[in-house]
Amino acid sequence: MLFVLDAVSLYALMVLINLVRFGTAWPTYPLSHYWIGFGIATSIHLVVGYFTGLYEREPRLGQRPWLPRVVLATAIGIGVDGLAFVVLDRYLMPRINLAVLFATGSLAIVLNRHLSRRFGLRWQGPPRVVLVGSGDSVGTVVEQLGHSDRAAVVVASLDSTVGLIDEVRRTQATDVLLLDVGAFGKVFPEPLATLESEGVGFLQRVGPQETLLGLQAVRNVGGMPFVRLRVHALPSHKAKLKRGFDLAVVLALAPLIMLSLATAAGYVLVRSGRPVLYRQSRVGRSGREFTLLKFRTMVVDAEKSGAVLATTDDPRVVPALKWMRSTRADELPQLWNVLIGDMSLVGPRPERAELIRPIAESVPGYERRHEMRPGLTGLAQVEGRYHTDAAFKVGHDLQYLVNWSLALDVQILLRTIWVVLTRRV
Repeated sequence: MLFVLDAVSLYALMVLINLVRFGTAWPTYPLSHYWIGFGIATSIHLVVGYFTGLYEREPRLGQRPWLPRVVLATAIGIGVDGLAFVVLDRYLMPRINLAVLFATGSLAIVLNRHLSRRFGLRWQGPPRVVLVGSGDSVGTVVEQLGHSDRAAVVVASLDSTVGLIDEVRRTQATDVLLLDVGAFGKVFPEPLATLESEGVGFLQRVGPQETLLGLQAVRNVGGMPFVRLRVHALPSHKAKLKRGFDLAVVLALAPLIMLSLATAAGYVLVRSGRPVLYRQSRVGRSGREFTLLKFRTMVVDAEKSGAVLATTDDPRVVPALKWMRSTRADELPQLWNVLIGDMSLVGPRPERAELIRPIAESVPGYERRHEMRPGLTGLAQVEGRYHTDAAFKVGHDLQYLVNWSLALDVQILLRTIWVVLTRRV
């Protein structure tokens, strides 16, 4: 519904702005030019809105303010509208109209979301909430909701997460509020994953200490601060944007990549013989295993006795190929893994299953690295070193996970080039 509302609103605004400025005698171009241009501009704004999260499913409670996100999305859309002249050799609309569209379009898109929320409450009824927490906190929240958020109905309360799934289903609840600070560990990955798949929203209350950590996505529920919980920290629109970025970079650099791969493969063949490529099973997104490719830099039977972590001066490395390991040139074939979707350009580095188990047992949160595709490089690689302790590396990986943006990926890729050139590994 929001797609339709936004499309109609934006297109109508473009027509209205032209009517106000020029009346019915539109200058310079035939009417067909304007109709088509407005259609292209509307499509651009819808695509930009999708990839900036304007159409992501939001919990019925505790929505974040729309205006900052809408203004950002509209500004990007206006910028693309202006750049369309370079690609299409035509203006989609008079240039002064773009400034007017920025202001009116932002307001219209925000208004659409408020209308959508109001109609949703009328059609579906108010959110039905299950509270999970101690008796005192439950009483306080019930009172607060009664004063400040009369659109929510508390249908049940529990003092722990035991039996939460059954209670949510029994009461047909739409949202769960976790009131005890630190209760996240008791619901992840279950029952959070199950209830999230059934469309139930999860919100965790945060206290003063947590807000001092710089939480940015705090939501207001009845005057109380909450953060949204979900199994995957990266929303679907961001995951698709990240995948599109990977493909765009790999395809744009395809000639250079092919030349580099051919040169490196020939060097390995001459200095170490066959096989040129080394295949190894690694754990990827959602814990699924895939076959990772590398140029072989060790002797042929380097792991005939089982998996062994490489060391700084590993005697199994072919002397003539040490430079490939120190510059990470042996990782170049993983661009094929990126192309077919097993990996991303940036993300947590993939590891072997047999080495993950002992690390996961000793490092809490380690397996959350598998929420996104593993990367050719990552924040842990540019911030740490090859032999940095796993507990510190996972800290970098999780920081990357919750703070992902295209700008961060570009920054890490540029820093990786510097790390490689200086051999700071």
